[in-house]
Amino acid sequence: MNDQPQGSASQRLFRELSQLSAAEEFFKYLAVPYDKHVVNVNRLHILKRFRQYLAGALDDAPTDGEELRALCASLLEKAHGDFVRSSAQIEKVFRVFQDQTAEVAVKAIRRVPAVPPKGE
Repeated sequence: MNDQPQGSASQRLFRELSQLSAAEEFFKYLAVPYDKHVVNVNRLHILKRFRQYLAGALDDAPTDGEELRALCASLLEKAHGDFVRSSAQIEKVFRVFQDQTAEVAVKAIRRVPAVPPKGE
């Protein structure tokens, strides 16, 4: 019986990454230092940006497992850095921040005065 995982090093890396869910798991797995406050506030934005960076780098990605792991680590670090220096509203990773109608709706909601419940 073979105890070695099957597939190439890059396939194994991506399979292992696909098993992670919490942002902190990605940082720990790839040994990337991170600011806990930045991750707590922007976890989904960071992971989506990491995915975007990774998708853009895959065409020229190294096939060597260690080089690929280093690339992934640098892209996660870059994604984290985006939110250290900026904010989710400025970075506009998710469509809600890109969509003009959503912005108008948010502004309209902010203008509506809060109505206290009856009896107060």
